[in-house]
Amino acid sequence: MKLDLKSISIIIMAIFYVTVGISHFTKPLLYLQIVPPSLPFKLELVYISGFFEILFGTMIMYKKTRFVAGWGLIMLLVAVYPANLYLAQTDGMAMGTTAVIAWARLPIQFIFIGIAYWHTKLN
Repeated sequence: MKLDLKSISIIIMAIFYVTVGISHFTKPLLYLQIVPPSLPFKLELVYISGFFEILFGTMIMYKKTRFVAGWGLIMLLVAVYPANLYLAQTDGMAMGTTAVIAWARLPIQFIFIGIAYWHTKLN
């Protein structure tokens, strides 16, 4: 793998998603706080999202699976967006953070979606 901007972002994404995915299993209470109250099976949702973060974070590293991983991450980021909305609606209180951080996460999620989409483009 040559070290250009795209390759570096793939490495960063892989580390980020695998690390965050693992934390869904080691610190599930952190994520349970932002699962919207209306959703059932909260702990299961935390574990499922963590599993897919690890899976797609690993798959993004390999050219052969990068297209699927990119689209998988896009779907995952859309699926967990309600948690970010809920956090913002509580002005960060659901996770013990600030309102600025809670609201800033909303547009950042679209940046992550854009980067994942960029990696669906094989070249």
